[in-house]
Amino acid sequence: MSVDSRLSTYIATDGDNLVVQDWPLASGEPVRGVVIIVHGLGEHAGRYENVATKLNEWGFFVRGYDQCGHGQSNGVAGSLPSKNRLLEDLADMVDDLRARMEAGLPIILLGHSMGGLLAARFVSLQLRPVEALVLSSPALDPGLNCFQKFLLEMMPRFFPNMRVSNGVKPRYISHDAAVVKAYREDPLVHDRISARLARFIADSGALILDAASKWTMPTLLLYAGEDYLVNPEGSRRFAKAAPPEVLTVRCFDHMYHEIFNEPDSAQVFDVLKAWLGQRF
Repeated sequence: MSVDSRLSTYIATDGDNLVVQDWPLASGEPVRGVVIIVHGLGEHAGRYENVATKLNEWGFFVRGYDQCGHGQSNGVAGSLPSKNRLLEDLADMVDDLRARMEAGLPIILLGHSMGGLLAARFVSLQLRPVEALVLSSPALDPGLNCFQKFLLEMMPRFFPNMRVSNGVKPRYISHDAAVVKAYREDPLVHDRISARLARFIADSGALILDAASKWTMPTLLLYAGEDYLVNPEGSRRFAKAAPPEVLTVRCFDHMYHEIFNEPDSAQVFDVLKAWLGQRF
């Protein structure tokens, strides 16, 4: 059983404030593990209330946080102050939870879209020990055309903080009209991305795919087959290259990008629950 989520402020390594949202279990409830939710581009942790509630029901403490330049955290919308800032912030979250939680509790990273890309890059670099990884429609291939690739070669060198539209089309996040409406009306959602952040996304995806054949982290890859916001081919390539003994894959062929927010998301949650149950 869960209790109401709690908002707090975390001072990051560089002194900026990150807004943290924790979904704890009720007092006395046994905790099976800790899940850190890493949100996607332009959104914020508060959009994962439904995911956190399910995880609480299954016995997991949940933490989400608004990444730099997102939600209520410090930073210009869609900006990236330094190349490794997002990785450093995730390391801070892991360190803080290790210090607060009971020794021996497993930590699972659950990243969606850009957050999945970030979590996978974090694992590939072995920045901190975690026990498992869940990827939801990860942005392993942002689907850039030749002109966009050329711009990413030039702009970060000369205009790293220049921000443009991130190109996210809200109608393609979910088949559920209520989800799309809430996204459009959410004051904490933005459509900005800087040249440096775009370069981080493009570079990280390629590096993760290169590392896939040597993957050792127990990973659940869940992705949308009808995804118009990231190219699902990135997930297919990762699934083909990664060792099957550490990777479980499920493609939801007719779903849009936000698989946990689709009308038939129950099947997604069923797969997640079963996979977590086998391991924790």
